[in-house]
Amino acid sequence: MLSREEEAAVGRDDLEVRREDQDKINKFSRLHQREMLLEDDLKSRAKEKEDLEEISSELELADEDEKVPYKLGDAFIMLPLPEVQQLLSKSTDKIEKSVSATENKLGDIREEMNSLKVELYARFGKSINLET
Repeated sequence: MLSREEEAAVGRDDLEVRREDQDKINKFSRLHQREMLLEDDLKSRAKEKEDLEEISSELELADEDEKVPYKLGDAFIMLPLPEVQQLLSKSTDKIEKSVSATENKLGDIREEMNSLKVELYARFGKSINLET
């Protein structure tokens, strides 16, 4: 809620929203949505990586000669332990690269959002709320 003074200030400084301002607001909104999707993606990949690391540590206790089930798609196949450990290592590396790329994208999006915030707050002051 705005205080009476703020409401009065907004009434006095009522600015017309130009087309370029609306474009910036829309772009900020799209970036915010993309940011939320990337954050969710990062959380799921972090969970997946954690699961793979847990499985790898469990497999260290298994016998070298033992065949263990490895999931490929929807099916499990029995593979020798060293091969499974190698596949898990490759999967973990792949996830780490993906996480790194996603974090870079997220950083770029946040930079762009911050520059849009600065521009829009400079134009509209307290009459716009861009806090996420």
